[in-house]
Amino acid sequence: MKCIGIFGGTFNPIHIGHMHLAKQLLAQLKLESISFIPSANPPLKSLPQVSAQHRADMVKLAIASNPKLKLDTRELERTGPSYTIDTLQSLHLEIGAETSISLLMGYDAFLGLPKWHEWQSLLDFAHIIVVNRPQSSGEPQPALISLLKTKQTATPESIIHAPAGKVYFAQITPLDVSSSQIRALLAQGKPVNKWLASNVLAYIQQHNLY
Repeated sequence: MKCIGIFGGTFNPIHIGHMHLAKQLLAQLKLESISFIPSANPPLKSLPQVSAQHRADMVKLAIASNPKLKLDTRELERTGPSYTIDTLQSLHLEIGAETSISLLMGYDAFLGLPKWHEWQSLLDFAHIIVVNRPQSSGEPQPALISLLKTKQTATPESIIHAPAGKVYFAQITPLDVSSSQIRALLAQGKPVNKWLASNVLAYIQQHNLY
């Protein structure tokens, strides 16, 4: 079965932590590709001051050297809130049931899953891959604990052999960096070159972002 990953977020801006996570999961889950899907109108966050098009352009620059990393702009092309369930349904219609889809997210996002639109339907269309982040904390709500009792798997092979329906906690070492930290440093005029690809930093400077 073909296996792909999707990685959603505001990517405001995309940084080496995003890239590190994607590359680690490509290898660990034996994914054929990972599509970065910038959110145009994130339902649970304030609308980013940087436009969706700028954020998508930065993603395109960051992934340009790796053919297994792709940019998917479907959330930029539709109106209304960028609900993940809508994205998964449209993707499922395109590629059919013979492809395993893995939705990648951090532990903090996973804890907030019950706030997502139609969150209980996500596993009808994808697996959920959870990656812990430095300084992440908190315990799952009862609804998530109940979900894990029936859906959690301890083996990535379960992801390979089914198109959807499993929750897997990936063991990788994420980098301790966030987009909010980078935005704060940029606003203060401090160097961020160790956290951003050089072409992304050049784009930010060219367009006077942040």
